[in-house]
Amino acid sequence: MNTRLRKWLAEAAYPCWADRGVDANNGGFVEALGQNGVTLGAPLRARVHPRQVYAFAQAARIIRRGIDYFLTYYRRADGLFRTLADVDGTPLDDRALLYDQAFALLGFAAAAAALDARAEFQARALELRGLIASRLGASDGAFRSSAEADGQRESNPHMHLLEACLAWADLGHEEDWGDWIRELVSLALARFIRRDSGAVAEAYTSTWQSAPGIAGRIIEPGHQFEWAWLLMRSEAGHPGPLRQAALRLIDVGETMGVRNGVAVNALLDDFTIHDPNARFWPQIERLKAALLAAQLTGEAHYWSLAEAAASSFLPYLDTPIAGLWFDVRLPSGELVDSPAPASTFYHLVSALAALDDALAPPVRTARV
Repeated sequence: MNTRLRKWLAEAAYPCWADRGVDANNGGFVEALGQNGVTLGAPLRARVHPRQVYAFAQAARIIRRGIDYFLTYYRRADGLFRTLADVDGTPLDDRALLYDQAFALLGFAAAAAALDARAEFQARALELRGLIASRLGASDGAFRSSAEADGQRESNPHMHLLEACLAWADLGHEEDWGDWIRELVSLALARFIRRDSGAVAEAYTSTWQSAPGIAGRIIEPGHQFEWAWLLMRSEAGHPGPLRQAALRLIDVGETMGVRNGVAVNALLDDFTIHDPNARFWPQIERLKAALLAAQLTGEAHYWSLAEAAASSFLPYLDTPIAGLWFDVRLPSGELVDSPAPASTFYHLVSALAALDDALAPPVRTARV
């Protein structure tokens, strides 16, 4: 399985997205490719560019052009990054979303390592982190979802902010990244994970009540797996009960969110199904969480879950043009003929790296 997936990444996905997924005129990344391989002329979300920088971390020329495009067309005058631009770089939505700032930090970490330009991107990351704190920070220790709004707290942008801080900590930079990790983990345990079920909810008010309407009831199985993976990665620097919380999130995702072999898009807080379709990315996050749980606990149960997750996403890769993916599976099992979102590539690259790491033979120390 691992060999098959690595071959697909190296021989199909990277060549396909390097050839068709980069705008030859300006160096930016495209938003999506149709299943015929044709670029869609859609407006470009800010998050796509740092995600693709992360995915292409072994291709320096593509990374440099992509990061330059991102800095040129998405960086606002105040140093934060706008959320949407047209294909020619014209701003379409000037809001600065926490979600996009988190991915900018993650992209900077990937570029720092791939381009051997740590001083340059460390300076950019620290500047942006300071702006996130000053412009988006709230008095309760959380962050506002955007610089323009104060009425909502969302778990997903905080999750990706934790992911970015872990990426910088992994590079060996000590500029308080560990403090940020501990604070975000504490926030997740105290606020985002519901005490009644152990599941991560998506949206709260500024007073930490569930957001009104359906938004406050949504539980996404994919985010249970993603949070679990990040909490387990944070164990070393946090004294709290992270593993117990993380394994509970995996249990919620598996027992409540996996139907007919795939993780569905969304549940309600009573664990009834809200959206029975199954996008590709939750299957990928399911694999990552199970792999790390298996490595940390040594329990065969999690290896079985990892095998099931890996098997479940192979049909998504069976596309007319090798290197693309289907994005949505219906409850019937049919895969929808729709564009392959570029933003999914980062999930894939991360999961295949995790699979490689999990299956690597243990390093033996030589006897003296």
